[in-house]
Amino acid sequence: MAFAQRAEIVKDPVAIDRRAADNLRFIRDTMERAASFTAVPGWGGVVIGMSAVIAGAIAYGRPDEAQFSIWMIEAAVALTLGIWAVRSKSRRLAFSLQSKAARRALLSFMPPLIAGAALTVVLVQTHNLAVVPGLWLLLYGAAVVTGGAFSVRIVPFMGLCFMGLGMASFAAPAAWGNVFLTLGFGFIHIAFGLVIARRHGG
Repeated sequence: MAFAQRAEIVKDPVAIDRRAADNLRFIRDTMERAASFTAVPGWGGVVIGMSAVIAGAIAYGRPDEAQFSIWMIEAAVALTLGIWAVRSKSRRLAFSLQSKAARRALLSFMPPLIAGAALTVVLVQTHNLAVVPGLWLLLYGAAVVTGGAFSVRIVPFMGLCFMGLGMASFAAPAAWGNVFLTLGFGFIHIAFGLVIARRHGG
């Protein structure tokens, strides 16, 4: 019986090249899972924060509808700046945006933003703009936390700061919405952007 088993093993050996290919595939997949998304732009975050501070200054003292329009424009500006900054840093660091770490970060980052956009439409239709600042801060923070799980450690912490500020805005007077948006999208972006730029390659 034992002789027959040994004969069967000798008869159907595993090809060495196939075994080596399987091992290399396993090593590559493991390294990609362990890799972090390092193309989070520090200086880009600073620029986005500065644009938000400018938007907050322009929106200060204006009616709610005017403030909402200004911040919608700022959101489009920030999105454009963010895409440009991520691509610039990834090219400089030779980090592929097609890597598994980058794809995971993007797929984790998007759902809270999509939820925020859908809820914003509902709030605009129901003329309930007072909760928009808290909603934006909370869900943007959630996006940064989930996407930042595949990035450097400071990124999820930044997201938690956004979430905390968003929850605080729900408890504050509605008239303070512009102040909270400026603190969050402006000064939090600037502060963390400077840290990321100095510690993580710009």
